[in-house]
Amino acid sequence: MEKRQEAGAEEGTETFQMEMDSLSRNEEFARVVVAVFMSRLNPTLEEMDDVKTAVSEAVTNAIIHGYRKKPGKVYITCSISGRELTVTVRDEGVGIDNLKKAMEPMYTTDKTGERSGMGFSFMEAFMDRLEVESCPGKGTTVRMKKRIGG
Repeated sequence: MEKRQEAGAEEGTETFQMEMDSLSRNEEFARVVVAVFMSRLNPTLEEMDDVKTAVSEAVTNAIIHGYRKKPGKVYITCSISGRELTVTVRDEGVGIDNLKKAMEPMYTTDKTGERSGMGFSFMEAFMDRLEVESCPGKGTTVRMKKRIGG
């Protein structure tokens, strides 16, 4: 894990990046690392739970849908600027053919019946802002922002 201040970032912005294997067991690790990083903002338990849930959904999407349980890397970048936390989760998997459809509640590409299709809906509900970029065959980037502490 690397912690740094981004070049050109405003004074006081802190950032870290990590890369992990696309294994389901790493989802919990990702949410805990992000929670520890954001703890410097003294979040409420609700704010902490919101962010942890959103991170879980984004990482799980990358592993399950992006890589379809095949080997790959999930990249997470977090930054704090003032009271705003930004979490970016990126994969280099299959990408999303129809982003508008994928963002609809209950839509899933999972054929096992184990997934509810609510990942993006949860991310939108628990974070202040959600941006998703995807290119079929190249991967997906999910950027989430949340103001911590009012």
